Amino acid sequence: QVQLVESGGGLVQAGGSLRLSCAASRLTFSTYAMGWFRQAPGKQREFVAAISWSGDRTYYAASVKGRFTILKDYTKTTVYLQMNSLKPEDTAVYYCAAASSGSVSYTPAYDYWGQGTQVTVSS
Repeated sequence: QVQLVESGGGLVQAGGSLRLSCAASRLTFSTYAMGWFRQAPGKQREFVAAISWSGDRTYYAASVKGRFTILKDYTKTTVYLQMNSLKPEDTAVYYCAAASSGSVSYTPAYDYWGQGTQVTVSS
């Protein structure tokens, strides 16, 4: 059974940084695009960032472009989300997901999801 396990969330002040990790197991990592989504209380889950199966293309939501970076480590079968210059509006549960095909900006493209990790940014 495929598992995606996120870690690295926590409480940080505005302007600070966090790095989220998503360790994948029992997944043919090199053939899946990987994405990060987030969901704040009372809001829908939204796309944050994605990286292609080959790792040569990245995609970002406009709200995080220039502040967040997604990286894929094939040897560790782990995808990272480096988050800099954090803002209170970045507060949410962050989810990692794996997609075998489809448009990586949309949740229906994803086949597997992690359980989420909480990120809280204080002002």
